[in-house]
Amino acid sequence: MGRIIHSALLLLCAVAATDAAADEPGARKWIEEAEASYDRVESYTTIVHKQQRVAGKLLPEETIFLKFRKPFSLYMKWIKAPYKGSELLFATGWNENRVRAHRGGLLRFITRDLDPGDPVLMKGNLRPVTDIGIGPLIKGVAASVRTAIKAGELGFSEQGEESVYGRRTQVLDIIFHNEETWGHSGRRLVINQDVESKILIRIRIYDRDDQLVENYGYEDLDLDARLEDADFDPANAGYRF
Repeated sequence: MGRIIHSALLLLCAVAATDAAADEPGARKWIEEAEASYDRVESYTTIVHKQQRVAGKLLPEETIFLKFRKPFSLYMKWIKAPYKGSELLFATGWNENRVRAHRGGLLRFITRDLDPGDPVLMKGNLRPVTDIGIGPLIKGVAASVRTAIKAGELGFSEQGEESVYGRRTQVLDIIFHNEETWGHSGRRLVINQDVESKILIRIRIYDRDDQLVENYGYEDLDLDARLEDADFDPANAGYRF
């Protein structure tokens, strides 16, 4: 009986390795397309839809207007409840690499300068603000997928097209057979890649129980936005810092 079980396990491992090898070309192709497309982007604006499961609880979706410019400058304004009116500004090398932020509502007059990993900013968040945006998303997913390919632990499939935020997207389904490869709480990613631009415009992350852990979407994405220094200046007349 022991030999039969051992043989069956070897067969399952061989099948998994064969499936992973078959997934390699498609997975590598879409990663390279997404990276190449993002490399050509200098700045963009978008409406970010963000939802996370923190301490076992799925929090309400946040809706944020975001401006981004390379190398890494971002301005964020929450445009819907629960944090409507909150603003955040960060630019590499500015303000001692600290975030300047304030809440909306009655707390809008209290502006603070905080490290990106400060507990105040991390409360109710799985990632620091320096992980927000399309670039960190592509970089993180690409690194994990390549690690999984190398280890023979990737499941990858294309699930056809889907309209997201009025854009034609290709749906990509990714399974990490070893959760440590992804390095976060999820083991399955469902990604929507814009057919025209090849940019990833939505990603949903699920845990081993298929519960949604993280959901990020980028609506009204303008990859040709021309942003100036004033867009990342707290003295901007349109901001309330």
